[in-house]
Amino acid sequence: MKSHQSSFSAIFILNLLIGFSSFAFDCLDQGKKVLPVDDGRVINLKVSTPNQFLARAHVEGKITNIFSDHNGHNHFEINIGPNEKDRLEVIYNQSFGSLDTLTIGMDVEACGDFINSNAPTAQYPASPAGAIIHWVHFSNNTAKHLSGFLIIDGVIRGQNPNGSGH
Repeated sequence: MKSHQSSFSAIFILNLLIGFSSFAFDCLDQGKKVLPVDDGRVINLKVSTPNQFLARAHVEGKITNIFSDHNGHNHFEINIGPNEKDRLEVIYNQSFGSLDTLTIGMDVEACGDFINSNAPTAQYPASPAGAIIHWVHFSNNTAKHLSGFLIIDGVIRGQNPNGSGH
């Protein structure tokens, strides 16, 4: 009898989590309004704003390039539009969990901080994609960075502050 109760409880909790998952992963802007996926807006920001311009972004695309990981961060590029230049570098901090092996063509949804990065700064080189999205994971300092998220092929990553991945 006890194992049936445990199974029922686990299924009940899983159904609750699935039912409320869309609320847990809304992409919020600085004013705490929900941002829809808006690849066109981000493509426009790449061409119309100065280097180091910062804004919140919510994008979808496919992985087109995978860069070397360095300093505990995964770096990869996604295409978010119809043109070759409609690319965005995603930077994911592995402190919030490791990613499975990335491959070209994987589907990606990302919410985080967009930064136009078309020229080097004193601290960072220019992005090979001309812009980045980072803080695509839980934030333990929401006064400085809102939490973001990263979904790769339907699996959410980086939501556990202790680094276990999911």
